[in-house]
Amino acid sequence: MAQQRNRKTRDEVLREINDAFQARLAKAEALLSTVKKERPQIESLLLLFKSEEPDLVYRFYHQSYKFFIMVDLTRQALDFFTRIAPESTTLNDWYSSIAAEAVSKEFDWNKTNPIWLAETLPVLQGFWHSKYFLEQMLAAADELETAPEVLPSGWAAVLYLYNLR
Repeated sequence: MAQQRNRKTRDEVLREINDAFQARLAKAEALLSTVKKERPQIESLLLLFKSEEPDLVYRFYHQSYKFFIMVDLTRQALDFFTRIAPESTTLNDWYSSIAAEAVSKEFDWNKTNPIWLAETLPVLQGFWHSKYFLEQMLAAADELETAPEVLPSGWAAVLYLYNLR
């Protein structure tokens, strides 16, 4: 009998679900507002990624130390994503892990080339994930008026970046 008294009513459960949804939607709206405000920075950073990408991918195949410019670009994106995070949110664990591994890499003349793929594939992965999120933020800034309840996949991915989905 005591167990039944502690059970929530259907209305209480629905109210809790709605409150949680409204809280996430408010954070998504705050994020979208920040993304729109930071649009010039996003566009500038994305342009840098896109302009450097062809040469840096070539540098990957050439086994050039210049490839490691990707580490700096990924670090810039990671720092930017962290800076614009809505209050009380953290970056997605998977992205954080991918980016952390990428930015931990540095070129060492004696150690890197013999294990080139092991050292550089995480850098490529971090670079491309960061570029993807910059692209999706820019698209959201241009296409969305408010944070939608029915989510386009690009905006849904940005919400995943901040654990809001």
